[in-house]
Amino acid sequence: MAEILQKVQTVDPVWERIRSEAQEAIRAEPLLGGLIHSSLLHHPTLERALAYRFSVKLASSEMSEQILREIADEAYTYAPEIGQAARADVMAVYDRDPACHRFLQPMLYFKGFQAVQAYRIGHWLWTSGRKDMAYFVQMRVSEVFGVDIHPAARLGQGIMIDHAHSIVIGETAVVGNNVSMLHSVTLGGTGKEDGDRHPKIEDGVMIGAGAKVLGNIRVGCCSRIAAGSVVLHDVPKNSTVAGVPAKVVGHSGCAQPALTMDQISLPD
Repeated sequence: MAEILQKVQTVDPVWERIRSEAQEAIRAEPLLGGLIHSSLLHHPTLERALAYRFSVKLASSEMSEQILREIADEAYTYAPEIGQAARADVMAVYDRDPACHRFLQPMLYFKGFQAVQAYRIGHWLWTSGRKDMAYFVQMRVSEVFGVDIHPAARLGQGIMIDHAHSIVIGETAVVGNNVSMLHSVTLGGTGKEDGDRHPKIEDGVMIGAGAKVLGNIRVGCCSRIAAGSVVLHDVPKNSTVAGVPAKVVGHSGCAQPALTMDQISLPD
């Protein structure tokens, strides 16, 4: 029975596909062999590869790669849901980003994906009571990737952040499953108030480039926020909002706006 369980646990279609694509990439571009071997093929599991990428990207003179690697390995060991969320995130990027043609691209090249995976480790540190280390991870993610996600924020699975430049997600923000957002999105507060002060984004929401969602408001599931909008009030589910300040301009246009990634057309 133990052997059967072990075999089941080793079946990992996402990781096997990444490894297969990595081997193909080396054949096509041998000069990337060192990077691809050290980042992907050298590791037995996706979690070990993610821990390596986390440590390499965030290491500095202030914190060694070895220490960061140990932190990441510990996080993936004690919180296996982090690895499962990473697999959902890989699939989300591949399915929704037309520039993503292989599973290995987010792992190696896409800073939105890598920033979210680093946030997940920072969030584990935060919930484990290691808040100063969590703040350090937040700082390094901001410096390296240009993405500032507070470690106390709560993000679901299947998150896709495209381009990921100047993303800000505040301390009490909550982001549901299968949410997509583009660059320069802010999920922020509205002043100096303390407590629960950031947006709650429900499942399946699409947030367009440059949109600002401010305050302790709720964006209903499968809604769409048009690019450049400033959202200050609750958004009903399955609706589209646009403008400054944003107003409801119609339904969301489709059942799953986060999957279609259409941030231009407005509903009739």
